[in-house]
Amino acid sequence: MSPMATQRVHSIATLGADGIGPEVVDAGVQVLRKLANLDGTFKLEFKDYDWSSETYKKTGKYIPDGGLEELKKHDAILFGAVGAPDVPDHISLWGLRLAICQPFQQYANVRPTKIFRGTESPLRKAEHGDLDWVIVRENSEGEYAGQGGRSHRGLPWEVATEVAIFTRHAVERLIRFAFELAQKRERRSLTVVTKSNAQRNGMVMWDEIAAEVAKDFPDVKWDKMLVDAMTCRMVLDPRSLDVIVATNLHADILSDLAAALAGSIGIAPTSNLDPTRQNPSMFEPIHGSAFDITGKGVANPVATFWTAAEMLIWLGEEEAAKKMMDCVEAVTERGIRTRDLGGSAGTKEVTNAVCAELEKAYGSSKQT
Repeated sequence: MSPMATQRVHSIATLGADGIGPEVVDAGVQVLRKLANLDGTFKLEFKDYDWSSETYKKTGKYIPDGGLEELKKHDAILFGAVGAPDVPDHISLWGLRLAICQPFQQYANVRPTKIFRGTESPLRKAEHGDLDWVIVRENSEGEYAGQGGRSHRGLPWEVATEVAIFTRHAVERLIRFAFELAQKRERRSLTVVTKSNAQRNGMVMWDEIAAEVAKDFPDVKWDKMLVDAMTCRMVLDPRSLDVIVATNLHADILSDLAAALAGSIGIAPTSNLDPTRQNPSMFEPIHGSAFDITGKGVANPVATFWTAAEMLIWLGEEEAAKKMMDCVEAVTERGIRTRDLGGSAGTKEVTNAVCAELEKAYGSSKQT
């Protein structure tokens, strides 16, 4: 890069939070710093926020007063995981992750899936390139809208309600996002997943809106599946799928299945996107806090690397993101893998190997 050229600068908020979250976020930041320094056309500025279950236990809050306004100053958020054995999961989830996603209208949760080079799928006939999916999950309402309540607790007639909320506005914008994504991919194929045979109100509305939006995308081939049948199709006919769109709950479950079919939940990324870009989007690995391996140095950082690459694409650094992922797959192909992928490497070993691969990649590109 010419000394006179102006670097693009991206401000990133980092929240390691709980469990292995800080470990994998640190690994992601290490690789991102290396990538930015080698590339030279952009700069990444990081600010860490120590918001976690420990923070909650000390202060009664995950996010301090004014915290969301602080996050709004950044271009993107790199998030680790939230959840601790001594804090109920519904408190930690609603206290931190959902407390960011919902006010920031990060309504499109995007989860790509693939089998990495050098890794194996539990599907006996699946090979690298066979699972190339993107699951688009509605991320603002649905089954996780938080509506409902409990009464007469502890009595035989105790009642608990969990109300799924579906609005035309939210469903239409999400399905339109999924069609637009499918339109940009080579196969231009979309599968809409609901459970409209049993859930005859919200899910039927999903089906109807999908059919309406489809008229604006004549070049996208689309079909619809019931969620239970979809699990079978993902296992038995994975090559038939491309982009998949579903509700908050259904896509949450299907994306974990997708990660397992690709080899491990330890490689799966998530983007929580505000497509309007009025708020920063948040990027996180799927795997959660994994307290059983916290502090052992064995957590798989690949999901965070892929998540970081998706963040770079969102920020407009597509070429750097592609180079980063090529290097990550070069490392897995060489057999440097954590034990969830059948290897024996630790977090630091995989991270250092990716950094070394980046140095080789940029060194060779300069020579040519």
